[in-house]
Amino acid sequence: MTSTDQILNEIREANLSYLMLAQNLIRADREEAMFRLGLSEEAADMLAMLSPAQVMKLASGSTLLCRFRVDDELVWSLLTNHGKSATSDATSRLHASILMAGRFSEAA
Repeated sequence: MTSTDQILNEIREANLSYLMLAQNLIRADREEAMFRLGLSEEAADMLAMLSPAQVMKLASGSTLLCRFRVDDELVWSLLTNHGKSATSDATSRLHASILMAGRFSEAA
């Protein structure tokens, strides 16, 4: 198997895992799922309604369906927090979550 084939297989596996996780989260708690996944109401509705065959078809594509929501250096720094104490680590993660929540509410 070539490196390209392996990467495509990993993308398909990631897509399937992501779609299944998204559907489970949406069905369990729609509002929390929208927040955690950074989804709009329309996207959450569409994902919740996908049949297993549609999930498999979407997952089989070569384009990664999920993306990193952390796109700036400040949040990455807060999340990685190298060499700091456990208390400082918890505070940094909370700060990062607050920043990301603010960005989600701005996008919604």
